[in-house]
Amino acid sequence: MAHAAVRPALPADAPEIARIQCDTWRTAYTRILPAAVLDELDVTAVEASWREAIDDDRAAVLIATEGDWTVGFCVVGAAPAEETAGADGVPAPDVAETGLIASLLVEPRWGRRGHGGRLLLAAGEELRAAGARRGIVWVPIADAASLAFYKLAGWAPDGLSRTLDTGDRTVRELRLTGPLDFQAAEVNEDPESGQPAE
Repeated sequence: MAHAAVRPALPADAPEIARIQCDTWRTAYTRILPAAVLDELDVTAVEASWREAIDDDRAAVLIATEGDWTVGFCVVGAAPAEETAGADGVPAPDVAETGLIASLLVEPRWGRRGHGGRLLLAAGEELRAAGARRGIVWVPIADAASLAFYKLAGWAPDGLSRTLDTGDRTVRELRLTGPLDFQAAEVNEDPESGQPAE
């Protein structure tokens, strides 16, 4: 295997991030998102969104590489208050110390090579450096591999779920939470192959 690493994304990385997102969604999200949503993905528009995200200092975009290839990405930042809220709508008492993993995706053909684990380790470091003590992530209930990945890293559902309306169907997600001091041994396996996220 060529040298594998994680680094902050640059604006020049936006085309590859967009390609990975669109290609992976079209192959791995078929059980989760309606075909119409996947068919309407516009790589050019997605690329423009990624350029904005990379330039926005409110979140960190990280990419995983293997040799010269970009193989995955992760987006992390402070959790918005509403994302931490309980069923009563009241934000968590530790909202100021809660980080959000907004996205973590490895292209399936690069799965099971440790890239997801490296991204998660880097995400934890990034969030801790910003003052977070714990993290949250929303994962579709149908995404068993991602749920297993986060559980392996010591995260667990906190009892809250939400339903997203995609137009043709709904997607139910669970919120998972846990500490950010990941250990390499906990996240050295990637269950992302064939799945939309870790």
